[in-house]
Amino acid sequence: MPHQIAIVGVGKIARDQHLPAISASPDFDLAATASRNAQVGGVPAYNDLASLLEAQDHVSCVSLCTPPQVRYGDARLALEAGRHVMLEKPPGATLSEVQDLIDLAAAKGLTLYATWHSRHAAAVAEAKAWLADKAIHKLDIQWKEDVRYWHPGQDWIWQAGGLGVFDPGINALSVLTEIYPRALHLSRAELRFPENRDTPVAADLTFYDAGGAQVTAAFDWLHAGPPCWDIHIETDAGTALLSEGGATFAIGGNPTQIGAEMPGEYPSLYARFADLIATGQSETDLSPMRHVADAFTVGRRTVVAPFEW
Repeated sequence: MPHQIAIVGVGKIARDQHLPAISASPDFDLAATASRNAQVGGVPAYNDLASLLEAQDHVSCVSLCTPPQVRYGDARLALEAGRHVMLEKPPGATLSEVQDLIDLAAAKGLTLYATWHSRHAAAVAEAKAWLADKAIHKLDIQWKEDVRYWHPGQDWIWQAGGLGVFDPGINALSVLTEIYPRALHLSRAELRFPENRDTPVAADLTFYDAGGAQVTAAFDWLHAGPPCWDIHIETDAGTALLSEGGATFAIGGNPTQIGAEMPGEYPSLYARFADLIATGQSETDLSPMRHVADAFTVGRRTVVAPFEW
């Protein structure tokens, strides 16, 4: 029988991605929602997770789509109530609070899944396999988009804990940490903060690779025109480009054939969640979030013009 799952936070990402993925999944049925301002037609709705858990005993899983600043309390509540938990990216506002959830899930014997949807893009696995035996000389990430298009009016992303440009940038870091064949750490960062906001609108990052490769990233949230979600790679065996957020891969300018049609990032996430529950496992890689935390630690702060919607 499908797992009975509840969505917490019926906002843009839930409507655009989570609800369609659950609707198409053979593993989950949407049993209820908890949200202060929105509902899903035909599904029991509650203003908060505590009320939902009290009324819906048959809900076995909770998918948290709320902003990261408020996610920890609901995640802990769900785990304490014996429910499996799936976390939107980033998994929380701080590394320490997510570690607490990891420890609690392990103690309770429950599944905790910290998702990174961009790792499930169609060409990421192919890029990872290609890089595995290459000597990397240079890798440069260009991750640029228009915040007004992708996050219209969402002030939480500009508040402390909302990550600012690292909200999309962490997607790039999730791909980097998936495909790169060895460990990296951040050595330098420049973060540009609008003078009226708590989080950066742009960032330039430099990583240290013990193998000597030059690894850099540029994130920009005021990019005009189509988004740029590209990773340029130079190796001893030639160049490659992982583009469109990981959807396409080209070697030496020649697009590769990815193979069988992929299910999509969010359907793949829910299939993975079902597998983790079935096998009694958790998946909580925090390496993308660790790079973001390091950027705020070592980054040089520059104040730029105010941002207004």
